[in-house]
Amino acid sequence: MIQFNQNEFAPFYANYVNKSMFVKNIVEGLKAQEEEIVSFFKNIPENKHEFRYATGKWTIKDVLLHLIDVERIFAYRALRISRNDTTLIPGFDENEYVDNANATTRSLENLIEEYILVRKATIALFSSFTEEQYMRIGNASNNSVSVRGLGYIILGHEKHHILVIKERYL
Repeated sequence: MIQFNQNEFAPFYANYVNKSMFVKNIVEGLKAQEEEIVSFFKNIPENKHEFRYATGKWTIKDVLLHLIDVERIFAYRALRISRNDTTLIPGFDENEYVDNANATTRSLENLIEEYILVRKATIALFSSFTEEQYMRIGNASNNSVSVRGLGYIILGHEKHHILVIKERYL
């Protein structure tokens, strides 16, 4: 189990980090999770792709595109912090992203293709980091976060949403 310093992620990310902290190597975790996620979404029946478990909730397609968007954002944060960019990185409104992403106009297959491309880019990025870069701390959404913390947040964020889909959508 990975031990984190207090300043490696904000408390509201603890749920995600706790879901992923048994992964010893971020890159290997990202590779294994890619296969799991692709298989998981490919096996969702077509009649569930645009299902909402309650009014105003996201569809399964929305959730997948949310995973893609968040991974891009967190990988970008990791890139900036790894390069010693000390500029404050602003937050984002996940609901605005989903509302403006038009996931339901796309096929699940198209979204899965995009997920794979983004994940491959994330794997390449995290593979390039040195141990020193993994431990660099930056500021995103007015909270300190390490490059390593961002990797574990990406992993745990996906685990969180897969559990939600299993509990509420399928």
